[in-house]
Amino acid sequence: MTTVPFFPPDLFEADKDALLKVLFDVGTDPEQRFILGRRTAEFEEEIKKATGAGAVLACGSGTGALELAVGALDIGPGDEVVVPAFGCRPVASAVVNAGATPVFADVDPWTMVMDPDHTESLITERTKALLPAHLFSVMADMPRFMDISRRHGIPVIEDAAAAQGAVLDGVPAGRWGTLGTFSFFQVRAMGTAGEGGVVLTDDPELATAVKMLRNHGQDGVNRFLHHRIGRNSRFDEVLAGFQLHRLAGFADRLERRAQIADYYTDRFAALADEDVKAPPAGRDGRCYDVYSLQVSRREDLRAYLSEHGIGSHVHYPTPLPLQPAFAAFAPEGADWPNARRAGRSNLAIPLRPHLTDAEVEHVADTLCDFFA
Repeated sequence: MTTVPFFPPDLFEADKDALLKVLFDVGTDPEQRFILGRRTAEFEEEIKKATGAGAVLACGSGTGALELAVGALDIGPGDEVVVPAFGCRPVASAVVNAGATPVFADVDPWTMVMDPDHTESLITERTKALLPAHLFSVMADMPRFMDISRRHGIPVIEDAAAAQGAVLDGVPAGRWGTLGTFSFFQVRAMGTAGEGGVVLTDDPELATAVKMLRNHGQDGVNRFLHHRIGRNSRFDEVLAGFQLHRLAGFADRLERRAQIADYYTDRFAALADEDVKAPPAGRDGRCYDVYSLQVSRREDLRAYLSEHGIGSHVHYPTPLPLQPAFAAFAPEGADWPNARRAGRSNLAIPLRPHLTDAEVEHVADTLCDFFA
């Protein structure tokens, strides 16, 4: 039986020798610089070239990137940030950890990303930022969010953790917002052998703030002079070297992911009558981090796939405002019906660049067979 795990055990097998070489090179480098060294600077420069960003600041994780973006905007107690009700915890925890209040917006029923209309209805005089997040296969509607931003004079933090390499209307993910963030968590499209992230911005003052905040409030000139209350969110030189190695093949890996997503979407279009929602077709505004369907008979389908050797994964079954950690920020009587529906219906199937055509066809055939 063909086995196609959802989380592959050999994610970086092809890069193992390169990782060991980078580890040796950093460890024996006369500089003995293990954080924020020349490899990190070179990696930041490569991301600048790829995205056209005015400044790129590498940090310890995608979560750290969001926290740095929130901090750079001086968001704190008494402030509100509108965040998606469905998605990964850091969109809300980065706000709460700054002492501010996350305000949860419902998501689009098809794409599962933050709904601009509901977002705008939640804006008050205390709203200090909007924080849309790209999710699974779809970028958020950034033209709409930026229009809301301009009309209300509110900055946008664009969580592009799931979308490095994606492009919407000719603008790369991470470049729409006042600040953008990437994550290099290992399963991301540009994942690494550990943790990492970056903040992107065109605003020099915000870039300076992020640079200081990531390293205990220091300015990089005087190690023992602290201008702000910062944190430790510094990027590792070994991982910087490893990411530089992996950048060369990123476009090809991303294209392979896109080809697999195109194939899945084409195959699953016929299942619409079976209450199966595939992500929207096309390439514009699409990211290929996770391929997630919405399925009414999710648990039955998941068991069937497992019986045929195919792994799957459910993301975020409980919306953020219904989590115990964020219960204090969920207004009494408020509801997020699309987020709840997404939580009980989403099912991700294997999507990684080293899947063979036969494995991809096996996944699609098996899923279609279930409904046949």
